[in-house]
Amino acid sequence: MNANNKRTIGIIGAGAIGKAFARQVTKAGYEVMISNSRGPETLKEFVKSLDGNIKEGSVQDSANADIIFLALPWQRIEQVASAINSWKGKIVIDPANPILPGFVLANLDGKTSSEVVEGWIKGAHLVKAFNTLTPQLLSANPKQAGGNRVIFYSGNESSSKEIVGGIIDKIGFAGIDLGSLNEGGKLQQFPGGPLPTLNLLKLD
Repeated sequence: MNANNKRTIGIIGAGAIGKAFARQVTKAGYEVMISNSRGPETLKEFVKSLDGNIKEGSVQDSANADIIFLALPWQRIEQVASAINSWKGKIVIDPANPILPGFVLANLDGKTSSEVVEGWIKGAHLVKAFNTLTPQLLSANPKQAGGNRVIFYSGNESSSKEIVGGIIDKIGFAGIDLGSLNEGGKLQQFPGGPLPTLNLLKLD
């Protein structure tokens, strides 16, 4: 078994992006815990629809995993982050875009959105990924036309990026490391960056 496959994945947020990611990592054989703000009962049918090692639980249950996929609307991230007992030693994948209701860009004070989120999850290592494709493309087979659909990622800590890059490869996408959260995050950021919505393939 691939070493990455032994790591548990917790998904906080079960909207379109959270569910798309859940489908892919469950299919790839990861142990997954998914949660939302409405409680585990609301996720039972979705979990039953997937054939794999996935369970529904509380937000704290998902936060207890090794790797956390923080699939929340921008306006809820800080509040949820502050409610988690500890982020120390966790790897957090951030797929969020800094858009408020009414399609208003959040005030980031000159930072990238992931740099802001990193400040809310003290002690964790954040990797920006899975924010540039639509949920429909994230749910679809990543192997297309003799290649693999591209997922961009960036982060400030190399070993965490390597682990997330391994997950990206394991589920069938082609990962491209863009560098730090400041440099790569600017390329990935929506709106403003040049990479969101690009559906690219890396050919074999």
